[in-house]
Amino acid sequence: MTFTRITIDPNKMGGVPCVRGLRIPVATVIGMMAEGMSTEEILYAYPDLEREDIPEALRFAAEAVRERTLPLVRAS
Repeated sequence: MTFTRITIDPNKMGGVPCVRGLRIPVATVIGMMAEGMSTEEILYAYPDLEREDIPEALRFAAEAVRERTLPLVRAS
């Protein structure tokens, strides 16, 4: 899978994945979505983002956790 809008630069933001070289981490965008913010609200909060950045951040996050073991608590 190719990501054209996600960049990783060791000299920016400690090398965390960011959107298009901006200082906006993918994790920030994903966290905002998880909190229930709409695309429009995220774009308003970060005017440098473009609408196409958000679904690519979601795809990147999905790929990042695919087939990894995560520490989850079992439901009782």
